[in-house]
Amino acid sequence: MEMRTVAQIMIHLDEYPHVQPDDTLRDAMRVLRDWQIDFEGKKSLPRSLLVFDKNGVLLGTVRRRDIMRGLEPEHLASQPLDYRKKLFDVQTDPNLAEMAFDKLLEGLKKKAEKKRVHEIMRPILVTLDHDDHVIKAIYELVSNNLSLVPVVLGNQVVGVVRTVDVFEELARIVESRQHE
Repeated sequence: MEMRTVAQIMIHLDEYPHVQPDDTLRDAMRVLRDWQIDFEGKKSLPRSLLVFDKNGVLLGTVRRRDIMRGLEPEHLASQPLDYRKKLFDVQTDPNLAEMAFDKLLEGLKKKAEKKRVHEIMRPILVTLDHDDHVIKAIYELVSNNLSLVPVVLGNQVVGVVRTVDVFEELARIVESRQHE
């Protein structure tokens, strides 16, 4: 059995969700929630979006956790993690908690409408050539702590390789070796 190239296991660009840098976080959330990826008969929800400018140039990615972090209230986002954790370790009056909760929800909705994708997106750290073997994808994903890597052909992005797809390829290889 031969190990495939990234082109053979990638998700084609037109099948992967993307947004533009000036889209709101609400727009990005809607795309992530509504999109399904069908890869080799298995359906999954995307964990991130690609961010393209109006000219089709790939600028970055946005993960679900980037969106959640982007919606965090300003007064909490600027505080250390230990401080933020302590806020949830206190007993509060239920009436006060309900009032605070309503205000928090209102703030989340406003922030989702005002904050733009370009404010939270992550830059592209690495790309793979469509002819690269899966082993190179493993190296790039693991060494850069990424969940997906764009695949290029020439100077054009043609798809993405995700950790889940690379893992499936590895499992296929390992399983086939055991049955020989």
